[in-house]
Amino acid sequence: MKRLFLSTLCLMAASSVMAQTGLTKKQADEATERLLAERSAKIEAEYGHEWKEGVLTNGDYKMKFYYRVFGDKPADGRSLYISMHGGGGTTPAANDKQWENQKGLYTPVEGIYFVPRSSTDTWNMWHQFYMDGFVDKIVQLSGIYEDVNPNKIYVMGYSAGGDGTFQLAPRLADHWAAASMMAGHPNNAKIENLRNLPFSIFMGGQDAAYGRNSHAREWIARLGSLHNAEGGFVSDSHIFEECGHWMNRQDTIAMSWMPKFRRNPYPNKVSWVQDDVSRDNFYWLYASPTGKNEDTKVVAEYDGETNTVNIVETNSPSVIFGLNDKMMNLDKPVEIKFKGETIYKKRLPRSLKSIEEDVNAGRDADLIFPVKVKVMNGVATVL
Repeated sequence: MKRLFLSTLCLMAASSVMAQTGLTKKQADEATERLLAERSAKIEAEYGHEWKEGVLTNGDYKMKFYYRVFGDKPADGRSLYISMHGGGGTTPAANDKQWENQKGLYTPVEGIYFVPRSSTDTWNMWHQFYMDGFVDKIVQLSGIYEDVNPNKIYVMGYSAGGDGTFQLAPRLADHWAAASMMAGHPNNAKIENLRNLPFSIFMGGQDAAYGRNSHAREWIARLGSLHNAEGGFVSDSHIFEECGHWMNRQDTIAMSWMPKFRRNPYPNKVSWVQDDVSRDNFYWLYASPTGKNEDTKVVAEYDGETNTVNIVETNSPSVIFGLNDKMMNLDKPVEIKFKGETIYKKRLPRSLKSIEEDVNAGRDADLIFPVKVKVMNGVATVL
């Protein structure tokens, strides 16, 4: 009993020191690996049958899906192409037909070609709130069952699926390596979020319904202008002047363009504008409770060489960001700037709580941050 009591005291003392000084890099890595393994086991136990049965659930919504495997599996894991069908606000039978058509529309050289059947039969079926949860479940389960690399996930879609690509590519930009939009309409999509996501546009020059062709030309011009002015915003655009809504499969060249890219989970500069469907996180940024309204904007950057983070621009009273050891040396002081002015320069402790929050939020292995800092009214606070 005495030995057990002393052991307990030692553990309590170690925990107290750790809370004050933070985890070492090794401890943070080990905790992340353990928590992710536990989460994967739980997901497989609770939802593995959905993958095997071909029907995912998200609350009251259900999503059937089809997938096919192409090519040999690379050493760094498989690619995943999520391909969304057309149709939209029509009959279930019409959307079923579009789903069947989408199954054979594109062929990757390597990877999982994943074709979901929309949960609803509405015009905005691919960008309603439930899609974010479905995407997270697809990423998690495909990683478990098909060894998909989270840095090689691509999104694409035709017609109503193109509408979805216009919306989901920027909204979930931190999920994708590249995106291809075919014959869709952007609606209120936030182009600023594409700073770090290669985005291709395929459109028939005669596809005038809902102004699709004119909107495509507008986005092509805006992406080019942003790229020239700020860098980033990589794009590839094709207007097939002789075509209407059907592009005679000329858009299949997307399947050779997208695999050129891998996701960078830690872009040095991030632009984040909240959509009408808000998110809690985006790359290494996090939304505060007051920063989730549509059009809330944060632009932030970091420099791993100088251990510096700068909140460049925001219309939110508070901004939260995360850091990990792949971004900078967390064993040295980190300089935090707000609009270029230094507001903090100290070492930031790695936190088990921060790691647990990200794992519980369903973030993948490359989006786990053991350090989080809140900047409010120009004052930095370690969370």
